[in-house]
Amino acid sequence: MPVVRSTEPTVHRAHGARFASYAATSTGSTELSAWRVELDAGITGVEHTVSREEVFLVLTGAPVLSLDGEPSVLGPGDTAVAPAGTRLRLDTTDGPATLWVTTSTGLTATLPDGTVITPPWAA
Repeated sequence: MPVVRSTEPTVHRAHGARFASYAATSTGSTELSAWRVELDAGITGVEHTVSREEVFLVLTGAPVLSLDGEPSVLGPGDTAVAPAGTRLRLDTTDGPATLWVTTSTGLTATLPDGTVITPPWAA
């Protein structure tokens, strides 16, 4: 049984955020990817379109999640679902935020300039 201890995630950094990957193909998961994303205060995220559904659970802070241009301020315990094909952006204002994110493996993100990336924390 694959176990990733709380102190042993694979960490990636991109666009001012820290992604701590816990469930991915590299850790033995074949269907789901899950990670903790940590955002500093004052982060403006990069809008991107996701190829697969993503579920966001806020652990700390009050991030602003924009789905198809509609911003929502979230708080601890709030959950948001971004369906496949949604344009999304994650920002912070006054303070840092931490979220738990889950998706199916193989997610890609298309940036505004058309660049398609496969985030390693979602592989």
